[in-house]
Amino acid sequence: MNILDITISQGEKKQVYIKPDVDEYEIPTTIIRGKEPGKTLLITAQIHSCEYPATPATIRLAQDLDPQKVKGQIIIMHCVNVNGFYQHVSGVIPEDHFNLNSHYPGKKDGTVGERIAYFFVEKVFPHIDFIIDMHSGGIRETLTPCLFYPVVMAKESLEVASALSIPYLIASHATTGEYSYAATYFHIPGLLLERGFGGRCEEEWIQDDYIDLRLALNKMGMYEYEHTVDVQQFNSVDTIYLTSHQKGLWYPQIKAGQHIKKNQLLGCVKDFFDQVIENYYAKDDGIVFYYTHCLAVREGYPLVAYGKK
Repeated sequence: MNILDITISQGEKKQVYIKPDVDEYEIPTTIIRGKEPGKTLLITAQIHSCEYPATPATIRLAQDLDPQKVKGQIIIMHCVNVNGFYQHVSGVIPEDHFNLNSHYPGKKDGTVGERIAYFFVEKVFPHIDFIIDMHSGGIRETLTPCLFYPVVMAKESLEVASALSIPYLIASHATTGEYSYAATYFHIPGLLLERGFGGRCEEEWIQDDYIDLRLALNKMGMYEYEHTVDVQQFNSVDTIYLTSHQKGLWYPQIKAGQHIKKNQLLGCVKDFFDQVIENYYAKDDGIVFYYTHCLAVREGYPLVAYGKK
């Protein structure tokens, strides 16, 4: 069998560098073909560079999985945005500022980011059955563990999500990110997991990501894993994304994971003389998924995301 043009036998594991039709990029990838046939799962990390915990978690997963016990195929891309990773560029491909989570489908003869996206569309998506895209809060965000699922493939995606330790599930209507484009145009279910924040890579986050990946494999019938999860999940079908109306200094008054009430103060934007330019209040009762902890904000800058209860 060939997977991404790599010849691999039943019960075999290979660790290779995949070239996504871009000379400047080699994606470190572990490919596992199980001893028994089954689904093909794609796991990606570092779509957004500087979101670190998933990379060591996927490395740990790849080391631990015994291909003789796998059903199906597992493709683990440990660091997609490898140049952004080494250049400490947050969120985008450094060569062209292309966002792999919002600018699909790309172009065959386009810029670096466009060609990477096109590679996924042409060479990867047609051959997979499920996507798990691993993220964390950005360097300017504080986040509580949560995940996004595509509404167009909600049933299949939530079936896997229900087995994980993530407490907050967020319905996504996006169509132009990696997993969301695959769901919309290829009918591939998937999840975007978020854990950790602030450009940090804590062992607790790494291990929790690792456990959730093992739980997903178990739920999909691809690899057995005995682990008990006791978490009450909240499915947010209506999430409010609050952005700033002006530039200034942002002072949040909430915490990630906090339950908030309608009309509660979420934070304020001030000027350099400590004068309040605008206060921001909750429109409904809800739960804070993440917020910007960066002091400097400008018009249109994200401030808080919270799910309505």
